[in-house]
Amino acid sequence: MFERLRDALRAALDAATPPADLRQLAGQMREAVVDAKVAVREVREALKRTEVEVAAERQKLADAERRGRLAGEIQDAETVEVASRFAAKHRDRVAMLEKKLAAQQEELSLAEKELNEMQSQLSVADQSRVGSERSTEDAWREIQRAGGTRPGVDPEDDLLKSQMERAQREAAADRQLDELKKKFRKD
Repeated sequence: MFERLRDALRAALDAATPPADLRQLAGQMREAVVDAKVAVREVREALKRTEVEVAAERQKLADAERRGRLAGEIQDAETVEVASRFAAKHRDRVAMLEKKLAAQQEELSLAEKELNEMQSQLSVADQSRVGSERSTEDAWREIQRAGGTRPGVDPEDDLLKSQMERAQREAAADRQLDELKKKFRKD
């Protein structure tokens, strides 16, 4: 059940991704963890349903055995025979359901173990991503301390940009004013 999720997670982890893709990788890992959580929940629900089935089948077995004993006490051979056939059928079904229950318990245990591994891998990836982002920030701070500027962050860049935009607007307004003056002179 989890092979697809595990393969997707491994493929994402094994891929040689540059640091810029760490956020995307972490997102893929989160999706895989969410899918695994859903799968674990579904296995738990199936396990509960099987437990209910086992309990119901055990009750049917007990009823069939009780009916057979009661029929034996009144010496009703036909009812004893029918009750023993039903008891055998329910005994076989209980055995099968107990095997199914054991398999589901193993599956749940494995799924929970895999989910925990995936969550710890995601935690490591998140820490690596945060560490990478932090180291990028540290590098920009070092550049700024050395006298360099970071594009898009330098307040003088914004000031210069706004001054240039204002000059362009004023030039456009001057052109429009000149055109209007020419127009009025012609009239």
